[in-house]
Amino acid sequence: MTISQILMLAAFSALLSAGQILFKFTAIRINGLDGTALIRHLISDYYFISALATYGLSTLVWVLILRQVPLSRAYPFASLALIIVPVASVFFFNETLGIKYFIGLALVILGMLVLSS
Repeated sequence: MTISQILMLAAFSALLSAGQILFKFTAIRINGLDGTALIRHLISDYYFISALATYGLSTLVWVLILRQVPLSRAYPFASLALIIVPVASVFFFNETLGIKYFIGLALVILGMLVLSS
């Protein structure tokens, strides 16, 4: 893979991660709402709209990537979101990560290195 392809794959993973964080912000804001109030809130919530837009953009990037990179080589890069989202959740939502997370993180990174070589 070329550097530009790897950068596009990293951008894809970053967009997926950003979308997940935005969805979590949305979930926090809609806590306790249901029915019509929930729907009304969602269609006007800027976090929700931003999350959908981010996912839409990530889909466009994904299609551009797949024009150049075989799916079997590109798809493992989606696992970068497994690293980005939990780390971001520590900063945005005060969540904690245990030792099992860091062991899993090391395995994901090792797998990414094997696959990209």
